[in-house]
Amino acid sequence: MASDRCPNNVGKQAWPEVLGAQVAVAVATIRRQNPNVKIDVRDEATANNPSLPAIFCDRITVWVSRGIVTRVPVVGF
Repeated sequence: MASDRCPNNVGKQAWPEVLGAQVAVAVATIRRQNPNVKIDVRDEATANNPSLPAIFCDRITVWVSRGIVTRVPVVGF
């Protein structure tokens, strides 16, 4: 869980409800529910996706394809 990786992060940690949503809706939802994190939007088709990504407790990566969220955004990735 995100809280295990980032125990000092306050606010919401994961957004399963935005999976399948338009990217603009997802970003607005995340910003509203946890304004303490930076949001990085990446396209599945072009982004380098390492198997063991670095953990950054102040960041959320929103993975998208054709403007639709393809993975559950979680604090730390």
